[in-house]
Amino acid sequence: MKHTQLAALTRSCLLTATLGRTKLCADTRAERVQSALESDAAGWTDILPQADLKGWTRIPIPASGKLGRDQWHVDADTKALVCDGDGGHEWLRYDRELGDAIFHVEWRFTPREGKTGYNSGVYIRNSADGSIWHQAQVGSKSGGFYFGDTPIGGKIQRINLAKETKEQRVKEAGEWNTYELTARRKLLTLWVNGATTSEFAECELQKGYIGLEAEGWRIEFRNVKLKELK
Repeated sequence: MKHTQLAALTRSCLLTATLGRTKLCADTRAERVQSALESDAAGWTDILPQADLKGWTRIPIPASGKLGRDQWHVDADTKALVCDGDGGHEWLRYDRELGDAIFHVEWRFTPREGKTGYNSGVYIRNSADGSIWHQAQVGSKSGGFYFGDTPIGGKIQRINLAKETKEQRVKEAGEWNTYELTARRKLLTLWVNGATTSEFAECELQKGYIGLEAEGWRIEFRNVKLKELK
């Protein structure tokens, strides 16, 4: 075999191997699954608050703490709920206790040049004061898992399912993400940008509250929707 033919064959083999690896990597990423809102648009309630935030309540974290300045407002032009992130650690609670339900919300951080550690969260099945909480972690190219303080055998314990995250699908600060938190009997599931990424199968709290966290970063929330399950 001539040198030029051997070189061409070598290049062809390398290209085939590279393409094979690329396909293998692509195949390991979960195929996109529609959100509950996309698959069935019926039965949803838009719960984005009005300008006065009626129907929502600020709760300090921890519950025994004090609230800082008012850091939540609704942008009428963009139809987004905005947290300025400069009023201390708290959560904004939707004031209806819920049983089985799906909480749909889209969010994005306002990027801060040179900064890391973006942090916020979306809650489901919390107690009214937030002493029991189940949070879907929100970050920049991080998060997408449940953690919280929850009753286990009647005793409040910390859970953290970060190491059990099925796939990292959260986008970086400045991009919009979509979360759907579903509570169905004891099972809590989290859908992130096209796939289920986290599940907690032993939630002993059968009713609770949904909400959004403020933790030092400016963040916007839009398409805040609720579907109660029968």
